[in-house]
Amino acid sequence: MKKPSTRPRVAGRKASTPRARASQPSAATLRRRMKLVESKRSTILQAALKVFSQYGLHGTSLDRVATEADVSKTNLLYYFGSKDELYVSVLRELLDVWLTPLKTFSVEQDPLVAIGDYIRVKLELSRDHPEESRLFCMEVMQGAPLLLAELEQPLRELVEAKVKVIKAWIDSGKIAPVDPHHLIFSIWATTQHYADFQTQVKAVTGRTLEDPAFFEEVLQNLQALILNGLRPR
Repeated sequence: MKKPSTRPRVAGRKASTPRARASQPSAATLRRRMKLVESKRSTILQAALKVFSQYGLHGTSLDRVATEADVSKTNLLYYFGSKDELYVSVLRELLDVWLTPLKTFSVEQDPLVAIGDYIRVKLELSRDHPEESRLFCMEVMQGAPLLLAELEQPLRELVEAKVKVIKAWIDSGKIAPVDPHHLIFSIWATTQHYADFQTQVKAVTGRTLEDPAFFEEVLQNLQALILNGLRPR
């Protein structure tokens, strides 16, 4: 006959302990993870920008971008599913940077001040982001096959909204009558020239926008050329 156990029973103690549930990550942990993801994406995008601007879409491999970003190709593909997706992501980011200054145009502004400021900002972008400008130029010259939808909708809608602002300035007699589209195109062309054709500018003048004195010289001349043509007659 089996003797009863003499071990004392602990009141309320269960025969077995259920497996503990996996703890949920804290809000702080989630924020750290999100920052890590954003940092990694940013690193990859910067590397992709550098490589794409040198070799173009077709001359760039994901292996080259991964090496530049100091990540594995597998890790890169975790964040961007393909080379085309990475390329479009780079272009969308730089398009957002370029278009933000144009969004500030409003009827209430002094047009000569607003346009003069816009010329300065666009020239600063050419000075500070020449690789982005050259990459965008390369894409457009090839017919913008991967960015055409962005150009035909968000860009076109923004430009048309600002065309209405410029027309309102013209109708109120604040600036001379000009075609608003050609005004915007002229500002883009003259300011971005110093990034897209930097090599040519340096060959002719021996200087680039990185020279503060040359930057101010270019700015004053572009503002004079454009704003003097806009002053009411």
